[in-house]
Amino acid sequence: MSTSVKTRSGASIPCVSKSEAEAKGYISRALLNQLHLLPGGEPTAYTYIDDETVIFYFDPEKVSEAPPELWYGAKNEQMTLPSGSVIERMSVKRASGYGYYTRERLTAMNCKVIEEPVAYTLKADKTPLFFYDKRTASRLPLTCVRCGKNIRFKKKLCRECYEKDLAERRAEGDAYRAQYFGMERSKVLFFDLELTGFYDRDEIISISIVDGNDKLIMNTLVKPDHTKKWKRTEKIHGITPEMTENCPTLAELTPQIKEIFAGADNLIAYGVSTDYSHIKYIYPEEEREALHAKVRCCANEFVRYAHECHPEIEHASLIDAMSHFGIEWRGVPHSSVADTFACRDVWERIFPHYYKD
Repeated sequence: MSTSVKTRSGASIPCVSKSEAEAKGYISRALLNQLHLLPGGEPTAYTYIDDETVIFYFDPEKVSEAPPELWYGAKNEQMTLPSGSVIERMSVKRASGYGYYTRERLTAMNCKVIEEPVAYTLKADKTPLFFYDKRTASRLPLTCVRCGKNIRFKKKLCRECYEKDLAERRAEGDAYRAQYFGMERSKVLFFDLELTGFYDRDEIISISIVDGNDKLIMNTLVKPDHTKKWKRTEKIHGITPEMTENCPTLAELTPQIKEIFAGADNLIAYGVSTDYSHIKYIYPEEEREALHAKVRCCANEFVRYAHECHPEIEHASLIDAMSHFGIEWRGVPHSSVADTFACRDVWERIFPHYYKD
């Protein structure tokens, strides 16, 4: 027999003898019921009745009086269990108020009963129906949602079903990534922005654009219109307000950016939702849908690749992707130009047949 058990909260409580429990002043479940008290916390200790069933004891300083509606009008009928514990008869509604349920109901809740009954009622044929406390029931391991038999391993599946599902997803993903897309290198553009902050209201202070030929199309700092300092993001990308002082504004760059993007079939960025949410404002609303249709997210594709081919990968930043593929950085990470070249390199590792040649 175990010398301790874990409660539903994960706390371990010791096994004691009945005499030890009495010496320490612990109160058994049966006595709590007789005194119309509710436990105010986890059990303090337990003792075995038999190989599978236990009696829990509670700290008398952590109990409270049961609400009157739970015991006013109680029939006060009692039953003595083989262990000697006395339990009261109560209605199903009253039992539910205490948090007591039948064994069948707890089994349906994926719980295993380890404590003796804490109350009972009588069925129509006068046979007893026992109630057990959900709070002291042992939580069973969840089973696989696919086969319903084995214990879950990952993503709600058992190991066997997970491996099968992973193999299916990997085969489908590999076929998708290995296909020939036939894209023109000059019409596939990779871009990255650096910002004054992390929100939509923040401004662009750097933009870089590279095409599929590895040609740098644009690389410039941008003078923000309203923001005067950005200490938090300055620590990340290293761009200071002084560096942007004599640079063009976004409004001045807009015609050139729109002309470059107009000739692209795809616009690819790593974590494109952030970049798109800022670059879209240089377009009127009626043109944004067409712009968004060109957008592709390299981060999403790497996440899918990692989940299907390397589920051990825990993080999916651009730095993680570069490290996984063993690609050397061209410049300092977190600068827009280095991140743009990195995005291009990662994309081509994920999609080796993306271009015509």
